[in-house]
Amino acid sequence: MAKKTAPGRKNVQLGDQKIIRGEGGETHQVAGGDVPVLTTQQGIPVADDQNSLKIGARGPTLLEDFHFREKMFHFDHERIPERVVHARGYGAHGFFEPYESCADVTRADALQRKGEKVPAFVRFSTVAGSKGSADLARDVRGFAVKLYTKEGNWDIVGNNMPVFFIQDAMKFPDFVHSAKEEPDRAFPQAATAHDNFWDFVSLNPEATHMMMWAMSDRAIPRSLRFMEGFGVHTFRLINARGKSTFVKFHWKPKLGLQSVVWNEALKINGADPDFHRRDLWDSIQSGAFPEWELGLQLFDDKFADKFEFDVLDPTKLIPEEDVPIRIVGRLVLDRCVDNFFAETEQVAFCTANVPPGVDFSNDPLLQGCNFSYLDTQIKRLGGPNFTYLPINAPKCPFHTLQQDGHMASINPKGRVNYEPNSWGGAQGGPRESPEKGHQSFLAEEGDTKQRVRSETFADHYSQARQFYLSQTEIEQNHIASAFTFELSKVQRVDIRAREVSHLLNVDDALGKKVAKNLGLKTLPKAAEPARPMVKTLKPSAALSIINNGPDSFKGRKVGAFVTDGVDTGLLKALKTALEKEGAMLKIIAPIVGGVKASDGSWIDADEKIDGGPSVVFDAVAILVSEAGAAMVANEATVRDFIADAFAHLKFIAHDKTAAPLLAKAGVVPDEGVIELKSAKDAAAFVKTCVKLRLWDREAKVKQF
Repeated sequence: MAKKTAPGRKNVQLGDQKIIRGEGGETHQVAGGDVPVLTTQQGIPVADDQNSLKIGARGPTLLEDFHFREKMFHFDHERIPERVVHARGYGAHGFFEPYESCADVTRADALQRKGEKVPAFVRFSTVAGSKGSADLARDVRGFAVKLYTKEGNWDIVGNNMPVFFIQDAMKFPDFVHSAKEEPDRAFPQAATAHDNFWDFVSLNPEATHMMMWAMSDRAIPRSLRFMEGFGVHTFRLINARGKSTFVKFHWKPKLGLQSVVWNEALKINGADPDFHRRDLWDSIQSGAFPEWELGLQLFDDKFADKFEFDVLDPTKLIPEEDVPIRIVGRLVLDRCVDNFFAETEQVAFCTANVPPGVDFSNDPLLQGCNFSYLDTQIKRLGGPNFTYLPINAPKCPFHTLQQDGHMASINPKGRVNYEPNSWGGAQGGPRESPEKGHQSFLAEEGDTKQRVRSETFADHYSQARQFYLSQTEIEQNHIASAFTFELSKVQRVDIRAREVSHLLNVDDALGKKVAKNLGLKTLPKAAEPARPMVKTLKPSAALSIINNGPDSFKGRKVGAFVTDGVDTGLLKALKTALEKEGAMLKIIAPIVGGVKASDGSWIDADEKIDGGPSVVFDAVAILVSEAGAAMVANEATVRDFIADAFAHLKFIAHDKTAAPLLAKAGVVPDEGVIELKSAKDAAAFVKTCVKLRLWDREAKVKQF
């Protein structure tokens, strides 16, 4: 890649704060007056708290950066024993299976032979909340994959969003501190709707692109099975000839994409805070194994040099229209853990765990992660021997000369624990292998040591605008509502206005809409971009959830509320149609024991109506007898079951006798409220459910 020039700095006035803003857009709040000088824990004054020390503006991060190491070291050790971030997680075992050999771009063993299965473990997580927080908080979702390859463990550590909030790992402790509960009051839990978070992101324009994703429906996925995964960073693949190809990793769910709506998320958290983990458990236990396909975005230095943005910038993505994704294999989760603590809680991921054939780029966030992840695991899991835990140990033979330490269970045998040594054969212990071992790409790095942000990182609004314009009108409305909700929880009006100033650069109508919804008395001026925006970027179809929905109802759930006297034929027809589609039917009844059907048979219930609200289902059916409808007509839980399903835009099947219950719930029948008169109608209803929601209803219910 061509060498980029280093930036300078310029003074900027932000309210009454004295700051310096670099060409990369980073904010330097300067000490002065009563403001003390920031120092290390050793009392050494800090000149730059925004950027790690690199060789040149786009070069690798230097290990000698004592300020970064101390800052990250202290941050990594703040929590005992749960993870600082990604504390609430859920995992499962499975395998990765290549569709083809990728020997043309990498020597990584897991990508060499078509059809050869590689054991895998995947951990999904939320980021901000503690272990006891709810699954459906508005948040980024971690998507971490550990492949137990024949040449060691390969961790593809990522999220369900392809970009991140910050550009330099130096800012990671600050970002997470701002997103976590405020330290003087210890709330809010698992929520970014508070002053500290929005103060931080509004002072860091680089977060604008990620905030569009975080305020979109991507942050409230319907299920872990229905979301994408991204490696976020740019890596390198190295083939047997030593040729390097840049790569970004993508996981595409075979069931398609689906999210919930915000009001629904709030109610799910109250009804079932374990909603996502329960869904993953149930799907695996039932044999409906979740699958994703691994896609590689491959590009060379020539593309990197001509691309409008810096491929080392983790706040940027590469549209699939510019670099098509090469699908190379599938990931299947087919086994739940035997013990949550031993496996899901103790599993340790690290971006630096890569096999021969995979290498790093100079992405400054990735460079910091390579240091931080390992440091975190050493503290959280009690010492350097966490690698011997079964969930973390390689499944291929491994040989080291490392010894002792806390909880050592494997030590070198014999008298030799060093190399080089003159002991021959096996007695001499393991030796390095230039032929088989991991080789770093021979990149030429030469420049001055400096704390600086590359000027090529300075465009913070163009891709945020592209993302927003790639959404459907429905999704754009949800984004505006999410910004309004979160900023309404912010007490300081100046912070609200500052964030709106960034939104005005993303889309003028969006900024004005949020400002109006917040009741700002004065519309702020659009924030001054650190670099001219590119307004010619075309919308990318891959960025919309609605435009990438499923082509079947497979993997979804329908909740059928039934009473005594339910029409046996209709219920059986609905169950048959759902099973044919690969979906599930759950029976909800006035009492958990079940009901007596019209033919005298007994139907067991899965849930009592109080514990099976419609929010936990993708569609619902109301199948009642005339007497049954009269019996539950005044039950609030039944009314809410129907009213919420309608308000959340779900498809509702019903028999003729359910009409009074629909009216009681305030439902005005539309094309999404479908009467079942025969078995044929049941099959047609299930086909209609493929649409997942009747979006045309949203403007009428005006819930969101």
